Amino acid sequence: MTTVPSVRLRPATPEDRFLIRRWLAGSGVQESWGGAASAEAEITLAMETAAALSRIIERDGAPVGYAHAVEIGVWVEKRPVGVPAGAWRVAYILASAEDNCPRLGEFALALLTREVFATTLAVACSAVVSIRNEEAVRAYERAGFRWLQVSHDAVYGPSWVMLKERPLPPPAR
Repeated sequence: MTTVPSVRLRPATPEDRFLIRRWLAGSGVQESWGGAASAEAEITLAMETAAALSRIIERDGAPVGYAHAVEIGVWVEKRPVGVPAGAWRVAYILASAEDNCPRLGEFALALLTREVFATTLAVACSAVVSIRNEEAVRAYERAGFRWLQVSHDAVYGPSWVMLKERPLPPPAR
């Protein structure tokens, strides 16, 4: 019987910066974030922006990754085709390849998008995921994202633009 790990998100703090930098030095950063320098800049922007959620991913109480969601207007001047105004862009990185839990990215994304929809007026969550990072693409799919298009991102190169719309409210009785 497989046990599902306890995964939770907590707010990232300035004290977490050294831990995040260590994770950025690991393998997979190029595929996920376009390199440590661009990742560091993106994370700094997220942690210093009021219209952002910066989170530490914890598995069974131990920090294993970082995730954030930022109102898309903070990131880009022109939204990717198909991404609506009012969308938030999400991203994550894990300390090691799925931290020996192949669904950890999916669990973190599900928690993050749930928090975005519960605490903001976001109409959708979007992501730009390198086509070279199939593991991450699959995690986004399992977390409810769908593919919109392939685009050429200046940082990531050829990438999937993915979208998860705000869930509809349950029908009134």
